[in-house]
Amino acid sequence: VALPTLPQQLAVVGGGAIGMEFAQMFHRFGVEITVLERGPNLLDKEDRELADLLCNLLTREGIRMETDAELRQVQSTPEGKCLKFHCGQGGEEEVEVDEILLAIGRRPTLEKLNLAATGVKTGKKGISVDETLRTSTPHIWAAGDVTGGYKFTHVAYEQGKLAAQNAFSAHPQPFTDRVIPWVTYTDPPLAHVGKTEDELRKEGIEYKVSRMKFSEVERAVANGKTDGLVKLLVDTRGQILGGHILGAGADDLLAPLIVAMQAHLPVNMLATSIIPYPTLSEAVRWAADRV
Repeated sequence: VALPTLPQQLAVVGGGAIGMEFAQMFHRFGVEITVLERGPNLLDKEDRELADLLCNLLTREGIRMETDAELRQVQSTPEGKCLKFHCGQGGEEEVEVDEILLAIGRRPTLEKLNLAATGVKTGKKGISVDETLRTSTPHIWAAGDVTGGYKFTHVAYEQGKLAAQNAFSAHPQPFTDRVIPWVTYTDPPLAHVGKTEDELRKEGIEYKVSRMKFSEVERAVANGKTDGLVKLLVDTRGQILGGHILGAGADDLLAPLIVAMQAHLPVNMLATSIIPYPTLSEAVRWAADRV
């Protein structure tokens, strides 16, 4: 983002992680923000309970958010730009802003690579690869955002490392996406690994829910940052199916849940661990204890 000056009003089109991160950042610089999301929910890949809680916090800050907002027209005006949109049951609305930020997703730029000359096949999302990251041309491998999968730096790093190893191996290994964490870097951050409740319900998987509010964690109280909670989704055998954390330090607190899921450790391993007092890590330990 290269702006010579800050706009007074900014429309953010797209209510995913990037849209919400930029919305809060610009708002804290003093910019009046309107977020327009075409779908029914903001942060629709997150656990609904925690996503709604975060959106409530952002609304309290003064960020305007509109869902079911279908953008119909953008016009230049003497003062800036006018966006006309249809908003659910509310009918036609419009908002006037100085600038527009598009946060509606990305796609790989492949046109200049001349992949047709190599025989590498592509799809709507990017370069097609098998589970070992090999393309349709046996001696060419691809990794990261260009394959159209998870668009995270940490995933691209792991895929790049694996693709390089597989390129020189007689026995290529598959990339597994069973445990992929990500974080929405708002304040407070929202961290995620594994399944959401909506996903588990759709898949018909039986699960238990455990919650630990940061307002119950003494270090969070001492820090004066008590918004948010830790939420664990656990199956009937005690395996963690999903971990979701909204709160100060959530990005760092996710680590033990990632390790537990990767190693197939039962939730009671976290519940019976001795955690230093007073630390934010107690939030995860006590959430595990409540399963």
